[in-house]
Amino acid sequence: MSTIYALTGAEIFDGETWHTDSGLVVDGDVIKSITPLSNLPGDIRRVELKGGRLVPGFIDVQVNGGGGVLLNDGPSIEAIRTICDAHFAFGTTALLPTLITDTPEITAAAIAAGKAAAQEKVAGFIGLHLEGPHLSLTHKGTHDPKLIRPMDDADLLAIIEAVQELPVLLTTVAPETVSAEKIRAMVDAGVIVSLGHSGASYEVALAAKDAGATMVTHLFNAMSQLGHRSPGVVGAVLESGELSAGLIADGFHVDKASMAIALRAKQGPAKIFLVTDAMSTIGTDITSFTLNGRRITRAGGRLTLDDGTLAGADLDMISAVRFVHRELGLSLDEALRMASLYPAQSIRIDHHYGRLAPGYIANVVHLDEKLDVNHVWIGGDSHYAR
Repeated sequence: MSTIYALTGAEIFDGETWHTDSGLVVDGDVIKSITPLSNLPGDIRRVELKGGRLVPGFIDVQVNGGGGVLLNDGPSIEAIRTICDAHFAFGTTALLPTLITDTPEITAAAIAAGKAAAQEKVAGFIGLHLEGPHLSLTHKGTHDPKLIRPMDDADLLAIIEAVQELPVLLTTVAPETVSAEKIRAMVDAGVIVSLGHSGASYEVALAAKDAGATMVTHLFNAMSQLGHRSPGVVGAVLESGELSAGLIADGFHVDKASMAIALRAKQGPAKIFLVTDAMSTIGTDITSFTLNGRRITRAGGRLTLDDGTLAGADLDMISAVRFVHRELGLSLDEALRMASLYPAQSIRIDHHYGRLAPGYIANVVHLDEKLDVNHVWIGGDSHYAR
């Protein structure tokens, strides 16, 4: 759809408030206005919806795979396109394909694939997330310990060079293994630095924040916990208004009570937002796959290594929205912001993403009354979800 049209017949959530008896007017790939039906031009083309809700497209900053593809298995523009396509059906209209700790060669291939995807403007692709390899062995999670290593000068240079050709480059590091000086150098170059897979003390985590780190990867998972005398990374993110944090809301990675406590305790303006940590299973019926030569089994909504370690998540974004809304009792408004506006703010793209407002990219999701995804528009282009 390249001409002006109006989406009508549904409630509209602009990221802050709800609009009824209005049309969402789209001009090319951007939103033009939210206009009362009585004021819509008579000759405008209308796309009439039969109830439901129009909401900002979801943004996922941690997506390892989808559609049967894992980025680590063969980083390419085709893999990135497949991953993005798989998540459209679940309301995710913009994402960061995520490379889990791997060899220098695979990392270089992922960066090259990200550059190619940016040049070709692959629908849904907004940048790259390098989760590792500069992590803590004591908090490795599912990351292969043989591939975890310190960051040397060549690694730092490669990341600084990569960010010049990517819309967004996010990297997860453990601050006890990557110095504050290296964090500052990355941040100065435009890299978004997240702390994760870390046993760092509260003090070391705050020093990394002072050096420019602005995020924590999958809150509670694979990090030092909140203790009564040692607040750890969890304490640092909850106490600091400058650190945002992703949260895997599937009911397996974090207990509901811990999620609720964290959401009440979090200091702002930085927010806790939703991530899926999705693997290749999303949009498929596959029951097992391999990561770095190790089998991962899908069963009961969980993905695990043979030893029972959680290995990413079998989670899509609309399911995460429903979980925090229904299981934690968050308002639908706030649940939707956790999937759209807050992640957009965390990677500094909230001037164009995360709202339905004039000048914003026309990434729009139509939800039915059960909060299932009916349809998505990405940059104004129509994509049927089901």
